[in-house]
Amino acid sequence: MDFGPYLFLASLEGLVTAAVLALTALGLSLVFGVMRIVNVAHGEFFMLGAVLAWWFAGLVSGSPAFGFLIALVLSPLVVGAVALLCERTVLKRIDYNPEATIVATIGLLYIIQQLALTFYGPDARPVQAPINFRIVFPWFGWSGYKLVVIGVSILLLLATWFVLTRTRLGLIMRATQYDRETAQAFAIPVDKVYAAVFAIGAMLAATAAVLIVPIQQAHYLMGLDPLLLSFIVVIIGGLGSILGTVVAALIIGLSDGIISVFFSPTLAKILATLLVAFVLVIRPQGLFGATQR
Repeated sequence: MDFGPYLFLASLEGLVTAAVLALTALGLSLVFGVMRIVNVAHGEFFMLGAVLAWWFAGLVSGSPAFGFLIALVLSPLVVGAVALLCERTVLKRIDYNPEATIVATIGLLYIIQQLALTFYGPDARPVQAPINFRIVFPWFGWSGYKLVVIGVSILLLLATWFVLTRTRLGLIMRATQYDRETAQAFAIPVDKVYAAVFAIGAMLAATAAVLIVPIQQAHYLMGLDPLLLSFIVVIIGGLGSILGTVVAALIIGLSDGIISVFFSPTLAKILATLLVAFVLVIRPQGLFGATQR
């Protein structure tokens, strides 16, 4: 192919990466923004979503679409329940102390990872895409399922924005984010808000994993890259900003897709890290983050 069509193909692949990354990073941003803790185990909730998607999809034979739909509904719910259990039994007991939380979530990371290795195994396993058609461009054909991934991700991002900005639950979450003590004074159950936010963040990561697993096979070590890229997106976009998360995910996803195709994935990661350093120097609160007072 000529340079133009090749660049177009790389951009399409970058958009798929950006869509999934935006969902994953939004979950991390919510936890980081509302609870003021760093969830190092966020990537393992992503991995757990992919592994469960493989298991749920395998329960249904003969209908890939039905099996995938079951996985898309049940996997995030199970991951959310696991996250809720972790929050109630570990994070709440250490009173969400920022330093202790980092150590605790590192421990959760290894526990979840080793449980996946024990019960799932070391092999990467595919999940069949629910639909199988190709979009034909003048220069190449492209998977129609990848377009579905982009569309579903956009719908979920819009739904999250609506909940955060137009519902009572979103108002309570934002009040807790701005001032925990004042929220408690107004009888807002902060502990329950924290539990809900932690579970929702994990569910967003698990949903992203279910969407991407027909393209990238489920593996017990697949949580590292989503975790690192999500941190990069949150830092660049700004703490707790949905718009910032989406813009930063587009920047990182497109650059990763294009640079990886024309040069190397390693160079893409290096440039993303340099961009983080630049943003931290020029605008520490991120591109769309509010200055803390």
